[in-house]
Amino acid sequence: MSKSHSDILNNPLTLPCGAQIKNRLCKSAMSENLASVAHSPTPRLSNLYDRWSSGGIGLCITGNIMIDSNALGEPRNVVIENESIMDELRSWAASGTQNNTHLWIQLNHPGKQSPNTLSKEPVAPSAIPFSGALQKFFNPPRKLDESEIKDLVQRFAKAAGIVKKVGFTGVQIHGAHGYLVSQFLSPNHNQRADNWGGSAENRMRFLLEIYRAIRKTVGTKFPVGVKLNSSDFMHGGFTEDESIAVAVALADEGIDLIEISGGTYERPAMTGRTGKGKAHDAEAYFLSYATKIRSHVQTPLMITGGFRTSGGMAQAVTENHIDLVGLARPMAIDPELPNKIFSGDHYSSTVKPLTTGIKLIDKMALLEVTWYEQQLAYIAKEKNPKPDQSIWFSLAKTMIENGFQVFQKRRA
Repeated sequence: MSKSHSDILNNPLTLPCGAQIKNRLCKSAMSENLASVAHSPTPRLSNLYDRWSSGGIGLCITGNIMIDSNALGEPRNVVIENESIMDELRSWAASGTQNNTHLWIQLNHPGKQSPNTLSKEPVAPSAIPFSGALQKFFNPPRKLDESEIKDLVQRFAKAAGIVKKVGFTGVQIHGAHGYLVSQFLSPNHNQRADNWGGSAENRMRFLLEIYRAIRKTVGTKFPVGVKLNSSDFMHGGFTEDESIAVAVALADEGIDLIEISGGTYERPAMTGRTGKGKAHDAEAYFLSYATKIRSHVQTPLMITGGFRTSGGMAQAVTENHIDLVGLARPMAIDPELPNKIFSGDHYSSTVKPLTTGIKLIDKMALLEVTWYEQQLAYIAKEKNPKPDQSIWFSLAKTMIENGFQVFQKRRA
């Protein structure tokens, strides 16, 4: 007798460090934009993660948590630099770990992807500015010197130690989507001639040193994962073969989970669009790459992007393509999604592409980001999400609340 979708997905996963995730569903990182003006966690973040933990998810990964207050991706990012916000972090952790839920902090540094409204002089592996339309949104970066690189490595480690202390159950290094770690990996953005650039081995050094420093800080039993691009989807950028090599190196180091994603601001493949008119896999965007990487590493794998049905989720796990199913937008409009699947329902998400029908407005206003941020805000205010909310209403609401700042580039 074949197993049901519920039986397949409601099965525990033991990570290399020994920690166990109660089922195969993960709420992957979405930028909540719900921190205080001082960049500390708020009760609304606790409300949001309380709802997700009650909804039956096995693992929740937070949105961007920055490790340097001088390097922000968004105005309302949480920043962890020291122990000044321990009580706020402890409250957030307590809410999100109810119901035996794992709650991991996603640690990040934006590098040159810090908007010009937030950073006059962003830093990067090399002093290479963005090209084309992105020049409007990001100031030219300054090249990091070696002492600064080493300091950033320790900042990642220090933040990991703090979140372990207050009750979070793991951390994820954001190594995708064109942020700083991703910039170091990419030959487009990293043209250094020292030990931190040039060869593929040198370009992965920053990520490996971050992992080693975190592992030294948190110990061998605390989960540490990474979000890694399959590719930048750009000519001359980070390739699939290089991504596999990075995954193998991290697996050899003992990393607990590799989440596969792809793309950058210039090629936003993580949204389902590569910018080249190239279609992704039918349901899960990066499933074909997961199949490739599986033959090289035994580390647990997760992909996020495109999963819409319980059947598609169960099939990906059953066929051993992945170990965890990453869910972002579906969890923003239905925080009870896991419980519905585990009740035996054949689940199908109502997530669909959002558009005003005017490409320029869609692109400039980042409707796929702001519409879903509003759904998170409803949940954070202890209300229900509004999956039928008009895209025009969403745009008007965003303009009223944020003015023309809505046209600043922001990404998950």
